[in-house]
Amino acid sequence: MLILSRKEGESIVIGKTIKVHIIEIRGRQVRLGIEAPGETPVYREEVYQKIVEENRLATRIKTEQLRSLILNPINDGKE
Repeated sequence: MLILSRKEGESIVIGKTIKVHIIEIRGRQVRLGIEAPGETPVYREEVYQKIVEENRLATRIKTEQLRSLILNPINDGKE
């Protein structure tokens, strides 16, 4: 892990395409601005962990549940 000290108004660069700006420091809280290409997702860690967990749970669908979804698709109101 790289540990850096930065002051308000300073930045760090990650690779060639990501820039992290120190926007504000207030007490124990730091506000960051992140510049990244649109195709690079940026998440708070707790949100990312929730996405990982939801994806993991989604892969645990049982064969019978999958078969049921295929044979009995959800009614989309076009009857």
